[in-house]
Amino acid sequence: MMKKKSISASKASLFFFLCQMISALDVPLDSKLLEELSQPPTITQQSPKDYIVDPRENIVIQCEAKGKPPPSFSWTRNGTHFDIDKDELVTMKPNSGTLVINIMNGGKAEAYEGVYQCTARNERGAAISNNIVIRPSRSPLWTKEKLEPNQVREGDSLVLHCRPPVGLPPPIIFWMDNAFQRLPQSERVSQGLNGDLYFSNVQPEDTREDYICYARFNHTQTIQQKQPISVKVFSTKPVTERPPILLTPTGTTSNKVELRGNVLLLECIAAGLPTPVIRWIKEGGELPANRTFFENFKKTLKIIDVSEADSGNYKCIARNILGSTHHVISVTVKAAPYWITAPRNLVLSPGEDGSLICRANGNPKPSISWLSNGVPIAIAPEDPSRKVDGDTIIFSAVQERSSAVYQCNASNEYGYLLANAFVNVLAEPPRILTPANKLYQVILDSPALIDCAYFGSPKPEIEWFKGVKGSILRGNEYVFHDNGTLEIPVAQKDSSGTYTCVARNELGKIQNEVQLEVKDPTLIIKQPEYKVIQRYGHVSFECIIKHDSTLIPTVIWLKDNDELPDDERFLVGKDNLTIMNVTDKDDGTYTCIVNTTLDSVSASAVLTVVAAPPTPAIIYARPNPPFDLELTGQLERSIELSWIPGDENNSPITSFVIEYEDGLHEPGVWHYQTEVPGSQTTVQLKLSPYVNYSFRVIAVNEIGRSQPSEPSEQYLTKSANPDENPSNVQGIGSEPDNLVITWESLKGFQSNGPGLQYKVSWRQKDVDDEWTSVVVANVSKYIVSGTPTFVPYEIKVQALNDLGYAPEPSEVIGHSGEDLPMVAPGNVQVHVINSTLAKVHWDPVPLKSVRGHLQGYKVYYWKVQSLSRRSKRHIEKKILTFRGNKTFGMLPGLEPYSSYKLNVRVVNGKGEGPASPDKVFKTPEGVPSSPSFLKITNPTLDSLTLEWGSPTHPNGILISYILKFQPINNTHELGPLVEIRIPANESSLILKNLNYSTRYKFYFNAQTSVGSGSQITEEAVTIMDEAGIPRPAVGAGKGYSETLFATSPVMHTVRPTFYKVQPLYPRIRNVTTAAAETYANISWEYEGPDHANFYVEYGVAGSKEDWKKEIVNGSRSFFVLKGLTPGTAYKVRVGAEGLSGFRSSEDVFETGPAMASRQVDIATQGWFIGLMCAVALLILILLIVCFIRRNKGGKYPVKEKEDAHADPEIQPMKEDDGTFGEYSDAEDHKPLKKGSRTPSDRTVKKEDSDDSLVDYGEGVNGQFNEDGSFIGQYSGKKEKEPAEGNESSEAPSPVNAMNSFV
Repeated sequence: MMKKKSISASKASLFFFLCQMISALDVPLDSKLLEELSQPPTITQQSPKDYIVDPRENIVIQCEAKGKPPPSFSWTRNGTHFDIDKDELVTMKPNSGTLVINIMNGGKAEAYEGVYQCTARNERGAAISNNIVIRPSRSPLWTKEKLEPNQVREGDSLVLHCRPPVGLPPPIIFWMDNAFQRLPQSERVSQGLNGDLYFSNVQPEDTREDYICYARFNHTQTIQQKQPISVKVFSTKPVTERPPILLTPTGTTSNKVELRGNVLLLECIAAGLPTPVIRWIKEGGELPANRTFFENFKKTLKIIDVSEADSGNYKCIARNILGSTHHVISVTVKAAPYWITAPRNLVLSPGEDGSLICRANGNPKPSISWLSNGVPIAIAPEDPSRKVDGDTIIFSAVQERSSAVYQCNASNEYGYLLANAFVNVLAEPPRILTPANKLYQVILDSPALIDCAYFGSPKPEIEWFKGVKGSILRGNEYVFHDNGTLEIPVAQKDSSGTYTCVARNELGKIQNEVQLEVKDPTLIIKQPEYKVIQRYGHVSFECIIKHDSTLIPTVIWLKDNDELPDDERFLVGKDNLTIMNVTDKDDGTYTCIVNTTLDSVSASAVLTVVAAPPTPAIIYARPNPPFDLELTGQLERSIELSWIPGDENNSPITSFVIEYEDGLHEPGVWHYQTEVPGSQTTVQLKLSPYVNYSFRVIAVNEIGRSQPSEPSEQYLTKSANPDENPSNVQGIGSEPDNLVITWESLKGFQSNGPGLQYKVSWRQKDVDDEWTSVVVANVSKYIVSGTPTFVPYEIKVQALNDLGYAPEPSEVIGHSGEDLPMVAPGNVQVHVINSTLAKVHWDPVPLKSVRGHLQGYKVYYWKVQSLSRRSKRHIEKKILTFRGNKTFGMLPGLEPYSSYKLNVRVVNGKGEGPASPDKVFKTPEGVPSSPSFLKITNPTLDSLTLEWGSPTHPNGILISYILKFQPINNTHELGPLVEIRIPANESSLILKNLNYSTRYKFYFNAQTSVGSGSQITEEAVTIMDEAGIPRPAVGAGKGYSETLFATSPVMHTVRPTFYKVQPLYPRIRNVTTAAAETYANISWEYEGPDHANFYVEYGVAGSKEDWKKEIVNGSRSFFVLKGLTPGTAYKVRVGAEGLSGFRSSEDVFETGPAMASRQVDIATQGWFIGLMCAVALLILILLIVCFIRRNKGGKYPVKEKEDAHADPEIQPMKEDDGTFGEYSDAEDHKPLKKGSRTPSDRTVKKEDSDDSLVDYGEGVNGQFNEDGSFIGQYSGKKEKEPAEGNESSEAPSPVNAMNSFV
């Protein structure tokens, strides 16, 4: 385009700029493309121009760049090359230009001050960084100075100078006291911008000696402190008021220069009394809104982001009641260079034209200079395609060698700007960046934009085709964009299809195919309508939509263009919005918005809520039945049912119940189908094949259910193969030679068609057999005959009808019939563990001989005879069952010294197998039970007659009886214990040489070779001298006489009087009482027939009230009367039920008030006081002797020893209620010994049984079943025997344990 006519420089620049806009290439930001294209370096990260570093830390100067190929880096320092290889403290990060100067390894930051510049270079050019000025931060100490105290008159002004050291960067100043508390500031006292503390007027409270100025250097995180300044304010009366004068700035005018974009700070601080108020104005203009702020109690004017328009005169005015003063600050805003148009990277094809433009502004106006690859363009290598015209470089007919990086530098006295922009000349064949076969979807009648992003150099030409072999697209119905995009302004259904984009330039050609689908629009076919509703009613807005079947719509409801309230009254259905119990706040506009991925539609309606008119009493009733049932959308397996609700009768409908009738299989029977909320009037129902459906709807409210609606029209679904097979398939033989296959038949509607049958298949498991199958009618059982006994079978049952089979069924495992086991367990062995427990072992039988499911083993055992009595009795067999494949078991509850037999049998589901040969075993001797009774008769002055019965269970051969006895005196102390061994063949004994009128306690038990058995106790009293005995009253010997006695205020047992009379049977004697404040322990002795039922009668002594009667539980010989009144005398007697007139004599006792324990306080006893005094005297003597020997250098060993003698006869009270222990036939209560103490922890040790219960039957919690099987818990325990032969009872067997007294 060469012409003879000349073109001015400005017009040429415009011309080439337009050429650039037309012909320059835009490189798409495609990561894969950018990785493949060559590109000159671009600086991506660099340190700030003014870089202040911490001198204690390593210096890191950043320089990062990108390019293709990756660039290399070099540095200059103070304008000369910086060779980092010669300095061991300087390193460069790998694949980076960032420098790291290792100050922490011995370097000094001051040695590396200077101006640094980074260069990134590759084969296509070089980019440079800004000049980075490195300066280490400084936080110098305060210069020492002598500060004189400030003495100021009250009301005068005062300035405390800070004068902080000059640091880099400047410090932050603040004032505090010695307690590190900031000094309070106000309109009167404030800190200036220079850090000084200004007092507009001083007050007496300003007197203090710790005004301290602090300078904080943030870069080094240090704080420097000035010496404290002292201020003393002295008062003069009266205080003179003063008009304002300015403390800073001085004079009437001053100048201020600030740079564009910075923060302008102007300050005025005034003195005066009263304290002046500061006001700011701008002469000839207004202070800029939104950028003006007042600080430091309006003493500082702050304008942010200043520009040249903010230049001008700013006046501050200080005023108090005595006058005013002012100061004018002339502000000039200068500007460092700032960009108007920064140069942009330029990508050109060979032969193309372009330009780089660099335009900047500033005050003063900056100068523009150009560099090429970091070298001033004047001395850079020449390029014939390049021409510099001021702030523009013009390129013509570029070649690949024209690629370079150009730097534009705009500078004035306030700073500079440096920008890198590359010219990249590329020759590249076309590339299409849009993914192949990309799918575009649009709505009918809307524009369709189909992309064809491309790149190539020279710029490719783009053509579009429809279809694989279609013609090129042209015409008004298409719009072709420069970026390759094809636009179809109005897409129609026939616009769908495949579109092909072809890109070509002189270096090649490429094409790409994409797909377009045109969808039906989303429509609201039934929009919400305007509603007027009475308060507390309910309203529903409909929003029924129609949409393209391939799009999924979402429906959103809004109220007044906002979200619906979070209120459970708002019910959003599939195609409606229902509001229950409408209130006034529900008034508004409701909008239904339907969104798909491609379009969105909406419709609105207004709801008006009005007050309900006065109405008579509301009658609530069940709703009327729905009506107008309609079936739509009939498909093979689903249908849509809709209806119109009936009147709700003042109670909102909460739900609808849908029922169906199968007119084909069960006519007249209605089944539950589903239930939907009351706001819903349509439902999609799932259907089964081969069912003649009719539907009806029932409305439900809080009152109840409506009558069913009229049935809908019938709908017969098509037949189909069964969907499922029978369930609960089992195979269990009823006889040893058959297999019974059972299943649960399908219900009528599950058949899916006519001719329902079942295909039953079976084959023996683990045998290579084929399936045997048979088709049976609609039954639920099939019997396979002639099978081997108890073998596993694989079984399956498949449903079929006239249309075909159900899916393949799953297989189950069954077994043919069981038969009785054939073999008895062998090698039965018995190991006797102790006299009541044995362990039996056996060998398991072969599983094949079980011929069924092994359920376990049964052990039959029975007692043949007792070895001690040699008498046979009725044989009672016991059975223990051991589940599973166990080969041993425990036999508990055996009787000692007995002969037993047992056998073992295996058990399956059919029954028991043959018994093993009987195995005989014997249990060893055990300890005997207690003697059956002990009676003491014929008391004399010095003798008693004892009679006893042999043990009920001797558990061995008796070798002797052991009798122990001891006297009990009036203070309830036990005397010495006497023991007598009696031959086993004796049954009575006369004890002589006893003390007269003395109570004795007897302990009596039997012995075998194993040991002593449980003891029985009894008490008796020898009689007094006959000369002093009154004769018995009339009726003596008939079991009735009266004896009066009373208890002490504390509690003790009173010894009754005994008469020397011959015992008569039956009789109740020796009635004794032990009374406390609210209860009494009654005990007695009984002689007569067994199994007598006793009762206790009592009443207030001397009262004519009827006797109160208490029945005694069982045949016990003791009873506790509770709920008595303290300090009251009572009468008591004991009788036996069924024996007319058979009662004991009456006793009288008195309850006492609640008092301390009956135990004697040992600290008050004389003997104890004397003993303690003797011990104290002895210790004193020993201490004196030790002291004397120590002074002589000798040693004297001192040892103290105390022997504690525990009384074995001490019996604690019962732990549960504190009462005396009750008498039993096993162990009598023993009174407390005088001076005794109960154990501090109130515990009694006991021995644990060593028997393990794990292997008893089915475990530790076994008991006996009705067949005798042991499934209970075996337990036994021994209590510690008392000292001196006072032995407690022992349970020798589970039977005895069960009989223990509760």
